[in-house]
Amino acid sequence: MYQYRQILVRMRMGDSNRAIADSGLAGRNKVKAIKKLAQEQGWLNLDNDLPDNNQLAELLGEKAPTPTTTSYVEPYAEQVTRWYEQGIQGTTIHQALVDKYGFKGSYWSVSRYLKALSQKAPKATTVIDFLPGDTAQVDFGAGPLIVDTRTGELRKSWIFVMTLSWSRHIYAEFIRDQSTATWLACHRRAFEWFKGVPKRVIIDNPKCAITKACYHDPQVQRAYGECAEGYGFLIAPCPVRDPQKKGRVESNVKYIKNSFVPLKDFRGLSDANAQLKDWLLSVAGNRKHGTTKCQPLERFSEIEQALLKPLPEIPPEQAVWAKAKVHGDGHVQFEHCRYSVPYTLVRETVWLKATDNMIRIYQEHELKATHPRLFHQGGRSTVPEHQPPEAQAYNMRDPQYCLTQSKRIGESCYLFIQRLFASRVLDNLRAAQGVVGLTKRYGDKRVEAACLRALTFDNVRYSAVKQILEKGLDQQPNETNAFDTLSDVYTGGGRFHRDPNKLLPH
Repeated sequence: MYQYRQILVRMRMGDSNRAIADSGLAGRNKVKAIKKLAQEQGWLNLDNDLPDNNQLAELLGEKAPTPTTTSYVEPYAEQVTRWYEQGIQGTTIHQALVDKYGFKGSYWSVSRYLKALSQKAPKATTVIDFLPGDTAQVDFGAGPLIVDTRTGELRKSWIFVMTLSWSRHIYAEFIRDQSTATWLACHRRAFEWFKGVPKRVIIDNPKCAITKACYHDPQVQRAYGECAEGYGFLIAPCPVRDPQKKGRVESNVKYIKNSFVPLKDFRGLSDANAQLKDWLLSVAGNRKHGTTKCQPLERFSEIEQALLKPLPEIPPEQAVWAKAKVHGDGHVQFEHCRYSVPYTLVRETVWLKATDNMIRIYQEHELKATHPRLFHQGGRSTVPEHQPPEAQAYNMRDPQYCLTQSKRIGESCYLFIQRLFASRVLDNLRAAQGVVGLTKRYGDKRVEAACLRALTFDNVRYSAVKQILEKGLDQQPNETNAFDTLSDVYTGGGRFHRDPNKLLPH
């Protein structure tokens, strides 16, 4: 409208169409059309006032319509719109038009038409304001490849970022994974960095914090819930697929990735974190923020830090909770290590609470087992009392136990047990346990006598002692021929062997 008014002013001053066109205000044809309209409306008469912008726009819009073209897709608009709403891509729609209707247009005509369909009215947004000390926003971002000092290999990393919403002061660190244990440890270090705790922590919906994302009723990871309770902050998950609710930390993740990470050399994870913390306190903390126009570190130290909740005197215990099923061997598995529980819980589901150095196992809030935490994969921690009674009895009656009991019974029994354990072929622990166990039925004296008789005939086997006791041979005189009645026991000679001195007359 400004240009059109300038053209009318120059026409009223007597400038020619060529002179006006040469000035660049409009082309000669446009100037000619405007002059014709001005003559019809009497605008060139110096006694008349120039029209206002609305009247000028209305008249020039009618007199100078812009040319339009009709899309080749227009005859099939209803069908194409239906396909577009179903999510069918443009190349498929173009091929379908060619096959079904003999469409002659190009794919680009379909693409332009679909682009026009996709244009929607701009969505208005609202800036959310926060009070000092009210909230912090947390997010993960992909980090650079950082060498592992143990293996020398380049490994992927992540960036944990917590931003105070009011001051924009940042805590960040490089991490190796997004596990629940790492998530909790990062929160502890962030609160210690700020020397306080905000009232709310706005997060996305990572699995390490939210087990079920939901707009109205999200389910919080049990370990993260205990962390929030211990530090005294509220968890505020963003709605699903709506990261704009934590845009300030999103911006800081990009800021770190674009301003700190490039052109940096890291000797390892600890070196990377040391450099990052120096950069946060020097460059990032003292920059002039684009929105607040203040230095984040200055706003934090002068105002916000004093309004954060104080840290608890004793940091809350950081524990990871996990459901586990008890295997048939009476153990549960956590991070490739196995821990025993009472054998009565076999095939049951229990809760496992893992801290930095302890494993506690619960069933319906009742503590069932406690173990020191193992970190070597394949490790196993077994409490003997958790095993079935027969297994406990077997484990308790070890070789030393058998020797001690046999020595109490008598010298022959002690020698018999020693001979059993001296075998170079068989592990005779069960045989030794059986011999010692015979005292419950027959008493110490009879077992001692049976062992003496078995040693006399050099028959060091559990079955020999048992048969001697069952047949009462331990109560007979200890003669060499008295053992002949045991037909199934080999004594070293022929079955019908007799002493020649007893067979021949003197």
